[in-house]
Amino acid sequence: MTQNDPSYDQSVSSIHNRLFFRLFQAGNTLDRQTTKALGITTVQWSVLGALSRPQVEEGMSFSELADYLVVSRQSLDGVLKRLERDDHVLRVADTVDRRAKKVVLTEQGKVFWESLQPKIYEFYRQALASFRFDDKVSLVHFLNQLNKGMDEIDLGEAAQREEE
Repeated sequence: MTQNDPSYDQSVSSIHNRLFFRLFQAGNTLDRQTTKALGITTVQWSVLGALSRPQVEEGMSFSELADYLVVSRQSLDGVLKRLERDDHVLRVADTVDRRAKKVVLTEQGKVFWESLQPKIYEFYRQALASFRFDDKVSLVHFLNQLNKGMDEIDLGEAAQREEE
């Protein structure tokens, strides 16, 4: 679709550009503020949080963790190496498939994660101070919708439909 296409709407395109740019800015601000306030990156924060959940006390496979966090395997591997170096996580052989590795939170990692909780709570509180409870619920809903929509993107099919 181009600007010469009769179905092209400049105002819709403009708001889409602004929305995705604001998401980009919010992500960068989150990265910067997380490192500044907590001393860890957003991906480290996410890994520790994912592994601290009761339902994965026995760990998660590398692939499950990458899929859960929606990060590349290469990115996750680098983060895990840093977290292993700090003795926060450990890769261990899976008890079912000895060739596979599970990523588990170490005792030191659990203590570290627990020590971050007051700062994380305050981080969230300050970042969302201007939001009412209903606003927060709505934002979660809309971000879930956006993620679902992005998961379903297939520009190859759209291009083929336009050519027909």
